[in-house]
Amino acid sequence: MTICGLGGTRIVIWLRRLLPLALGANAALGFAPWDSWQLTIAGFALWLFLVHEAGSLRRALGIGWLFGLGHMTVANLWIQQPFEFQDKMPPQLGYIAVVLLAAYLAIFPMLAAGTAWRLGSKGASGDPAPRPDAAFVLVAGAAWTVTEYLRGTLFTGYPWDPLAVIWIPHLVVASAAQFVGTYALSGLTVVVAGALMLLAHRRWRLPLIVALLVTPLLWFPASRVRPASTAGAPIVRIVQPNLPEEARPTDDYAEANFQALARLSGRPNPDHPRLILWPEGAIRFPVEDGYPRYVYDMMGSAQTARIRMASLLGDHDAILTGTQGMYFDKRTENMTAATNSIAVIGADAKLHGRYDKAHLVPYGEYLPMRPVLEAIGLSRLVPGDVDFIPGPGPRTMAIPGFGKVGMLICYEVIFSGQVVDPAHRPDFIFNPSNDAWFGTLGPPAHLAQARLRAIEEGLSVVRATPTGISAIIGPDGSVRQSIPMGEAGAIEGPVLRGSPTLFSRVGNWMALIVSAILLICAIAIRRLAR
Repeated sequence: MTICGLGGTRIVIWLRRLLPLALGANAALGFAPWDSWQLTIAGFALWLFLVHEAGSLRRALGIGWLFGLGHMTVANLWIQQPFEFQDKMPPQLGYIAVVLLAAYLAIFPMLAAGTAWRLGSKGASGDPAPRPDAAFVLVAGAAWTVTEYLRGTLFTGYPWDPLAVIWIPHLVVASAAQFVGTYALSGLTVVVAGALMLLAHRRWRLPLIVALLVTPLLWFPASRVRPASTAGAPIVRIVQPNLPEEARPTDDYAEANFQALARLSGRPNPDHPRLILWPEGAIRFPVEDGYPRYVYDMMGSAQTARIRMASLLGDHDAILTGTQGMYFDKRTENMTAATNSIAVIGADAKLHGRYDKAHLVPYGEYLPMRPVLEAIGLSRLVPGDVDFIPGPGPRTMAIPGFGKVGMLICYEVIFSGQVVDPAHRPDFIFNPSNDAWFGTLGPPAHLAQARLRAIEEGLSVVRATPTGISAIIGPDGSVRQSIPMGEAGAIEGPVLRGSPTLFSRVGNWMALIVSAILLICAIAIRRLAR
């Protein structure tokens, strides 16, 4: 009996220790494609209670890290999928990569938990508070805001699935991002979860305020926030060929992909000039002159490729397509680097501009510490032995007849406050992506984050992907048209021009401002309680 009792007690202790891990995993189910924001709020509410009751800073840090480990593992499960397309590394390594990434990302929730406990769990007298109060919740919200911002900026940054994105199904709530931005909205979401926790402890004031502000918005129909007028808006046509990533190694992939793109690009309409949008990496032929001759002998003439593309266009049409730039050693003519790029091709079969992706994916588009990692058998996930090099940052291209277009390739769109050239605000953003790498979990989450950028900046975001989800997103974050995953098709429609938002002017200083306000309110509450 004693042995059984001791064994049972140990099991209970271990289950209690692992509870933050389960809560973190549960709290990730508010992200797309699950969209169960209620589970996220409940998970954070229980986690905040555990942090408050930790008893020591070390315990609070441990609770924060375990919560983050579960949270970030579920949020990043899609990362395993690209390992299926890399012959140099076993697919099973993808699951280890997900956990290792989550172990690093969990440091930021750990810091938020430690800060909340250290600064917020004391009572007015300075002793540990017997019950959590509004001051603790406000400190936790400020701590989460700051640590999520750090996650999005340190070491190139990785802000995938910020907490604020759970509100995308409720655009009226998500629209707060146009004022405070993503990171501050994430911190305020922690305050909402904390209000639920206080309600369980019969602390009524903060929950009542939060309920009065948030509850009516959850029932407000999303359709009410759609912008109305499309008069004078440029017409875009998005093409989704639906050629899976597995087809890339085949010899005829480049031509099959071009034929699919051409077939879906439609016919010219002299009354409605079209900006035709093709996905990231759509063209497997060179479109630039000046490369060594053997490149054209192997891949085809750049001029021929541009002529074929121009043959799809009317006199006032243009194509924006994902492509690659290449760099060669002048002496040996060996390829030394590449760029992940967007090319502008006009009806005159000329190249009118190129944007190079600036925010590259570590281990995807380049291999950090290549000599060391190659020596132990590691490689980057995108096939090839030459690394991509970054461009100069967000750029705006003026395209006659269609206005000023901001360029962001793939996951560049997830970086809050870093998506627009501040000196040349675009009329809308083009975001080609290749979500074929990311299975069924990645594309919906990617789309949700692009919608959050649209809200923040007050700009339409137009996404073209090979296999889905391609979409025209309004400046309010609403999806006006889309092509589902796994379907070939095209959509054509106007792109609305939005107005600059408060966040577009202030940027991520809003995260600091909101955090400071939350901390000042927490201090005021403590002083009033003395």
